[in-house]
Amino acid sequence: MSDQTGIPCIFMRGGTSRGPFFNAADLPTDIAARDRVLLTVMGSPDVRQINGLGGGDTTTSKVAIVSKSARPGVDLDYLFAQVDILKALVDTSPSCGNMLSGVLPFAIETGMVSAVPGQTRAMIFNINTEARIEAIVQTPAGEIVYDGEAAIDGVPGTAAPIVLNFMDVVGSKSGQMLPTGNVRDTIQGVEVTLIDVAMPMMLIAAADLGLDGTELKAGIDGNTAMMARIELIRREAGVMMGFGDVSNKVIPKVGILSAPRNGGTITSRYLTPLALHAAHAVTGGVCVASACALEGSVAHAVATPSRENPRTIWIEHPSGQIDVRLTTTGTGAAMDVVAGTLRTARPIMRGDVLVPKRLL
Repeated sequence: MSDQTGIPCIFMRGGTSRGPFFNAADLPTDIAARDRVLLTVMGSPDVRQINGLGGGDTTTSKVAIVSKSARPGVDLDYLFAQVDILKALVDTSPSCGNMLSGVLPFAIETGMVSAVPGQTRAMIFNINTEARIEAIVQTPAGEIVYDGEAAIDGVPGTAAPIVLNFMDVVGSKSGQMLPTGNVRDTIQGVEVTLIDVAMPMMLIAAADLGLDGTELKAGIDGNTAMMARIELIRREAGVMMGFGDVSNKVIPKVGILSAPRNGGTITSRYLTPLALHAAHAVTGGVCVASACALEGSVAHAVATPSRENPRTIWIEHPSGQIDVRLTTTGTGAAMDVVAGTLRTARPIMRGDVLVPKRLL
């Protein structure tokens, strides 16, 4: 008899990310045991993740865990897990808006949610950030469709649109938009904005790092001295934001910002945090977009201004642009935000992923 056992999952692309989606009931309830399973599933720690499903990149080493929700007014609970590539570490402190786009499709595919003719809507509770997100998918004949004409930069071709409307995003982890109470802080001689909207972030002007803001992976990941400096600043920012020692955490994420070049609102290089994202995280996009509306912030200083409300913030990134439909009320630290964005998703494979029985 084999010493391996199968766990049902659907391997999906969600936005510009990819990974296995699990029903929470199929994973161990003990967190340590669950993390051992997820590390084995993804093949971590190993730079190539050769012994698992991971793709050797932070955007392809992600896991979504989904369940029907017992919360009033909520259909689904979603827990995101970032599986470290080089360490035996599973981080559930952040969320991932790209993987989020696959949650409702996964729920329909597995019978957690019944599709209705036209469009199917569901309210999702993000366990990581305790925020609600409305997801809308296309179900023209009462069945979900994935083919369509929507395009997102960073993904080849087109697909059916998936709309995500983010609520309760201010203070996602810290409880405050500005955890330090300041629109700008200075860390090691560099001005930063420490902001928490959908994703806690440390925002820095590219010019303050000696960059022009359009660098690609070689120009950022390959600049080891600069990356080491950013990490030291990020760790100090983590303490200031109330997160303690963040050396083994992926929050706060880092945004390197500059003026737009291609008709957008702002240019962002999003670090995950130890490598450049090939495109841009959705939750990070919501945070950067919110910062564009926050007078005095690092983002506001380099963004193309807009006084419309709601407004669409176009964030230029290495693979193109991501749009965030932003509605704000109030100003400064009291500003509240509702943000929407368009994503796509596709199931790639369904079946059982095998892990040693001793892990369960």
